[in-house]
Amino acid sequence: MAEFETTFADLGLKAPILEALNDLGYEKPSPIQAECIPHLLNGRDVLGMAQTGSGKTAAFSLPLLQNLDPELKAPQILVLAPTRELAVQVAEAMTDFSKHMRGVNVVALYGGQRYDVQLRALRQGPQIVVGTPGRLLDHLKRGTLDLSKLSGLVLDEADEMLRMGFIEDVETIMAQIPEGHQTALFSATMPEAIRRITRRFMKEPQEVRIQSSVTTRPDISQSYWTVWGMRKNEALVRFLEAEDFDAAIIFVRTKTRL
Repeated sequence: MAEFETTFADLGLKAPILEALNDLGYEKPSPIQAECIPHLLNGRDVLGMAQTGSGKTAAFSLPLLQNLDPELKAPQILVLAPTRELAVQVAEAMTDFSKHMRGVNVVALYGGQRYDVQLRALRQGPQIVVGTPGRLLDHLKRGTLDLSKLSGLVLDEADEMLRMGFIEDVETIMAQIPEGHQTALFSATMPEAIRRITRRFMKEPQEVRIQSSVTTRPDISQSYWTVWGMRKNEALVRFLEAEDFDAAIIFVRTKTRL
């Protein structure tokens, strides 16, 4: 007997979103999507514990997009992300998911981009705002971001925002959001500071825990070498010449060291 597989249509998503998912090559929901989407469609707060790569962006984007009002030209969904890169990634994903929803606009707000560029985007009345806590708080203090019509709030990678020192900014932003909105918080871990936020700002959230199906590859070995000062580049070159591998990823601390 064939095992029944849940589809995105089974979750209650409407035609414009299903069409976008089909265009993007989505075939069936991941575990976190199958768990979170029905709760968010029903207006529940959701506390999700899942690793990066689990599909959580679609898990919160799809139901919140379905519940927004395209005719209302004001921020209705706010997504907080720890980094500019993640904010841009989420904004691009939500743009793709809403491609068949007429009149829906997404803007990303983050440090390092000129304020006048962001102000022009905000004047267009985007329904979805994705940003880093510091820049979002700046706009709130300047009065250039109006959250009075907000219906959905997402904290993406909340533990990373805590680790990077943004948690006070996050709480300041959340305290300024009108009551009655829906909140979704996603985190790989759940330290006490994050639990405090859930107790203070969330309404009986539905907890969703997804165990990662991705395990560390057994053929990866780890080691390290301590190198001082100006000899780092020389040591790296020697390492690359000595080791036998087909490809490598090199991480650097700042973009000036690329």
